This record gives sequence, structure tokens and C-alpha cells, in this order.
Amino acid sequence: MAARGLDRLAATMLCLSAAASFAGCMSLGPKSIPADRFDYSTAVADSWKQQTLLNIVKLRYMDLPVFVEVASIVAGYSMETTGSAGAQFFSGNTNLGNNLSVGASGKFTDRPTITYVPLTGEKFLRGLMTPIEPRNIFFMLQSGYAADFILSLTVEALNGVRNRSTGGGVVREADPEFVRVAQLMRELQIAGAVALRIEEEKDKGSTSVLVFRRDDMPPEITEKSAEIRRLLKLSPDARRFVLTYGPMNASDTELAVHSRSMLQIMGAFASYMDVPDAHVEDHSAIPGNGNGPTDDQRQGVRIHSGREKPADAFAAVRYREHWYWIENGDWLSKRALTAIMFFFTISESGSNEQLPLITIPAQ
Repeated sequence: MAARGLDRLAATMLCLSAAASFAGCMSLGPKSIPADRFDYSTAVADSWKQQTLLNIVKLRYMDLPVFVEVASIVAGYSMETTGSAGAQFFSGNTNLGNNLSVGASGKFTDRPTITYVPLTGEKFLRGLMTPIEPRNIFFMLQSGYAADFILSLTVEALNGVRNRSTGGGVVREADPEFVRVAQLMRELQIAGAVALRIEEEKDKGSTSVLVFRRDDMPPEITEKSAEIRRLLKLSPDARRFVLTYGPMNASDTELAVHSRSMLQIMGAFASYMDVPDAHVEDHSAIPGNGNGPTDDQRQGVRIHSGREKPADAFAAVRYREHWYWIENGDWLSKRALTAIMFFFTISESGSNEQLPLITIPAQ
């Protein structure tokens, strides 16, 4: 019986020693990649949405938009384990009893370092205030974004036909012709009857050309293409139109796109925000058209406000003791916010200057 007891104790010691050794040999790095990669990317994306929404809200209050970029994330891990085991065994004719001692300890450290870069300087401001290149707008259409949505969001006027504008806190509704052109352009986009082409010329460089197809098009699509020409005063016979930036076209073979800057796009989105009545009454917020556009004028886009934090929101921020959010089920507003974030990536918003860095060790 004593021998069997000694064997069991020895086996226990061996198992504990092996377990401690195995824990010390485990590799933590590979297992951290799947969790960290997706967790950090989700956190960065959510904070980007919230920052964009907050700056849109601030514009309604004539407050300064400020952007801070996550420049780098350095995550460091360390894990240490130690184990010990000891035993004393005595024969049956002694007053000393058998004993077994086991000890183990471990240490885990997670110490990420996140670096933030405030976006400032001339290049950033230029990217914020410079109108978007017309070709980039039509590249978005060519990539599948709805023409009526993109044109309503990014364009002030097409060949002098004006979109809804919110300059200086005064809302001017869109010309009926602009709304109709945006709808027709969407229908031609679905039918594959319109496309953007880049033509290279030795003396002029690259030229962006909008092409309307006529071959193999149904009569109703051909008629819609002709209606766009009439509304925008374009040549009824031309198939290609040169894209230029400006409020008016110089010829009937030119499509002048008066595009918006990122600041104008954000300001237009801010006009679809519900502003608390108290903030309108004390003049701390721009009232807009009354207290914002009606449901018919919103075109489906809306930023809600309230005292309580929303339970389920696509993006929500707190500002001046109120919550502002976009509902998770409101895909039109979600699409608008996502498009604004996408346009930020293609606008010239970076900086080559030496910027101050804010490094915060998160422990």
C-alpha cells in the first residue's frame, strides 16, 4: 500500500512539472494575431465613424472640426510561468509523515502603445477646402455608387443647374432640373449607357470625358439621354463631353461640374440634423430652414438627437449634453456617412510637415 502511495505521489509530481514546463514553452504571438487584428481594426473604424459624425455635428454649431489620426499601434505581450514541486517520503516506522509541496506562478503583460497625429497644416486645410476633382466623383459612379446619391452629395451645380445648398446657414432648395438630371443619370447608369473615359493628349495631358452610349440602347434609354442633354444645354448630337470644374460650361460639348469641398459636403450633411429646440432658441446652433428640412426634403438622410444615449446606433457621439446618432437600420444615412469617409481618403488631406505626436501608453 505504501509503495502504491509513493508511486501516485511521484506521478503527480511528474505531471505538475511537465505542465509547468509546457506552459513556459507555449507561443503567445501567433494566437494573438486573429484577435488583435480584427479588434484593433474594428476599434479604429468605429472611432473614425464617431469622429466624422462629431465634426459634422460641430459644423451645425459653427464649431471648429478637428481630426486626429491613429498613426501607429504597437502591441507588446509577455508571459512568464514558473513551477516547482517537492516531496519527502519516509518508511512506516517513523513519526514523520509523508508530505508533498507544489508551487506555481505566472505573469502576463499586455502593453499597447498607440500614436495619434493631429491633422493640421496647409496641406490638410487645402484638402478640406479644395473642391473634389470631377473625375473622382464620376469614378465613384463608375464603381457602382448610385448617381443620384453621389451627385446630390458632392455637386453644387451641373452646367449652372443648381443643387440644394446650405451656404452661410441659408438653405436653398435644388432646382427641379437638377433633381431630374440626377434621377435620369441613375437610370442611365443602371442601363450601362454612360461611362467615364480618360483620354491622353500630348499637348493637354489627361482629359476626363463623359461618354453617352447610343448603340444597342433601348429607345426609352436614348430618350432619357436626350433629356439630360436638353436640361443641361448640351449638344444633342455629341456623344462625348469633356469634364471641367466650374459653375458654367464654356461650350455645349463641355460638362461643367461645380463640385463641393469636403467642408461643404459635411455642412450639407449637417443640415439634415435634428437640432434641439433649446439650441435653436439660444442661437448656439444654425437653425437652417426652420429647424432643419422636412421629411420630404431630407432625401432619407437624418441625424437624430436626444438626451439619452441610443441603444442601437451605427454611430453615436455626445456633444453639448446631447447625443447625436445615425440609426443602425437607416441605410441611406449610413451610406452618406460612409461615402464622406471614403471621400476623405481620396482627398488630399495628409501632410508632409513635422507634426506633434501624442503617444499614450494604454496599460
